[in-house]
Amino acid sequence: MYFQAKRKGVSQTVIGLIFGWYALCVLVGSLLLGKYIVQIGAKRMIITGMFVSAVCTILFGLLDRAEAGTQFIILCFVIRSVNAVGFAAAMTASFAILAKVFPNNIATVLGCMEIFTGLGLILGPPIGGWLYQASGYEVPFIVLGGLLFLMVPFNIWLLPGQDAVPTRDSFFRLCTIVKIPIICFVVLTLSSGLGFLDATLSIFAIDKFSLSPGSVGLLMIGLSLPYGAASPIFGLFSDKHPYARKWMMVIGGMSTAAGFCLLGPIPVIGVHSHLWLTILMLVVIGLSLCMTAIPTFAEMLVCAHENGFEEGLSTLGLVSGLFSAVWSCGMFVGPTLGSYITQKSNFEYASACQGGLAFLAAALQGMYSIYEVHKKRSTQAKGTVTEHPGPANDRTPLLPSPNSS
Repeated sequence: MYFQAKRKGVSQTVIGLIFGWYALCVLVGSLLLGKYIVQIGAKRMIITGMFVSAVCTILFGLLDRAEAGTQFIILCFVIRSVNAVGFAAAMTASFAILAKVFPNNIATVLGCMEIFTGLGLILGPPIGGWLYQASGYEVPFIVLGGLLFLMVPFNIWLLPGQDAVPTRDSFFRLCTIVKIPIICFVVLTLSSGLGFLDATLSIFAIDKFSLSPGSVGLLMIGLSLPYGAASPIFGLFSDKHPYARKWMMVIGGMSTAAGFCLLGPIPVIGVHSHLWLTILMLVVIGLSLCMTAIPTFAEMLVCAHENGFEEGLSTLGLVSGLFSAVWSCGMFVGPTLGSYITQKSNFEYASACQGGLAFLAAALQGMYSIYEVHKKRSTQAKGTVTEHPGPANDRTPLLPSPNSS
């Protein structure tokens, strides 16, 4: 799409706005659809979202027939906006249905789903590039839209209906729970990291190592392959050991921070950039992002239930809508902020800033986790004292009274 927009006379700034507008629409759409998922219906929402995304994907492939200039730009904004709402509907409903159908294995199922996310990241660019070179601009979008169309009747037949009663709970009440904004910040750093790499890594690799565009696509496998392969393992571990979820986010965040700081690497540490080091750090980032991401949704849901939210589809919609909204916000912040810092300074410092965000999120999560552990132990200690009062309250005489004889 980037090269097609350039041929239509669209400036770099407007291209950035087109991509950023998509993330903004996903953010707003996720919040609204998450709030009203019960009224709309989870199954209806995911099917409608997939249908809308399929239509918009095909229409996006036909944009090369639009006139250059204002007409092309307006159509880009309109189609991307509608596509974003469809994507938000499908993602919000899919997370809610996942948690509803598999309440005790949320992280495991999410980890299995992320395998296909990794496959998409691996296979999407080379297949799309091959179709583009072989058949032109329209064909990749038509093929992808056609695949989405095929999934609509499949999901109509497969997905169960979800009946529920609306709740009075809101996003505002959910966000007043201290732990929820902290986890949201963790999620934001995850998606911003992926968005940052998507926007800047290819240019850095071509300029620094003189790689071809095809080789850059292979370089991204170093990120997506470990992410997809490790997802079910971390998901299974998260469900088997729920108490470890908070520490998975802390360790994963710290590892992500180290990976981004060494990806460039940051000049102040005195390490020179090498291709092998870049590949190794992409592997580290892929594994650490996976470790951090897998437990986040399940931990948000458990936190909501512990604070009085009902165990039903309405709460699932609120949590999944907030999760999708924060994720899309990160996908906007990462490329925008990363590209700006790269333009003003260089990729090395931009990558270090991304690592700094990951470190800050992990540090906040770590401090709050320590506070939770301390609070839990204090509560247990007070409960023990109440159940077994000390000797001061024991009024039984040790020796019999002289009058008793």
